[in-house]
Amino acid sequence: MLPRDTTEALARALYEARRTRQPLRQFSRDYPQMTVEDGYAIQRAWVALELAAGRVVRGRKIGLTSRAMQQATQIDEPDYAPLLDDMFFDTGTDIPFERFIAPRVEVELAFILAAPLQGPGVTLFDVLRATEYVTPALEIIDARIEQRDRDTGQMRRVTDTIADMAANAGIVLGGRAVRPLDVDLRWVGALLHKNGAIEETGLAAGVLNHPATGVAWLANKLAPHGERLEAGQVILSGSFTRPTFAQRGDVLQADYGPLGSLSFRFV
Repeated sequence: MLPRDTTEALARALYEARRTRQPLRQFSRDYPQMTVEDGYAIQRAWVALELAAGRVVRGRKIGLTSRAMQQATQIDEPDYAPLLDDMFFDTGTDIPFERFIAPRVEVELAFILAAPLQGPGVTLFDVLRATEYVTPALEIIDARIEQRDRDTGQMRRVTDTIADMAANAGIVLGGRAVRPLDVDLRWVGALLHKNGAIEETGLAAGVLNHPATGVAWLANKLAPHGERLEAGQVILSGSFTRPTFAQRGDVLQADYGPLGSLSFRFV
């Protein structure tokens, strides 16, 4: 494990990078011994700084849920991070581009919990029973730590991504909310349009074969830390499309068919 003062210094650097929109060099470049546990320790220290500044945790996100993304990052399980209150945006609105450094957009389903989920031993069926409703979502991911090193082009490691709050930066909820047993969530599909052109398509089954599987995984993963998923929280279950790059002026719209659509514009 990295020394505590190093962990806290890296967390402070991330806090400032999010505030100033100035990207950092990859931590793994200077600390090649950095582990997944170090990444989460940095993430927790960063979140503590955000909470001290008045932010509130409104939910959690799960990332790297698709087989393709896990193979690309050479890991065998997802990652996770909190969703802060200032990351939420309304569908159909303009979102300031300067809030981000290098934003990309992913298509997901969000689970809104009616009851807490406490691991270990949480199952997919426990998740479905505890969920009040499921709704379409777009996640905006960002890179406070450079995705590619500015000099070498080296891709960042998963430890960098985990420290970088699993890349989460924004969430847009919309479309039609449904009870989790009213539709077969595995077969929920979406078309992601950018400026009217289809960029990505996908099925929610791409998330660990069922999007609720990721929520169960997260509840169990948090248990050793004495944490649980709380009633009322929004849980992003993982993307079932590849990330789509976006620039100022781009309009992003996700069409979920029977579950409606949601959109926003970067300005």
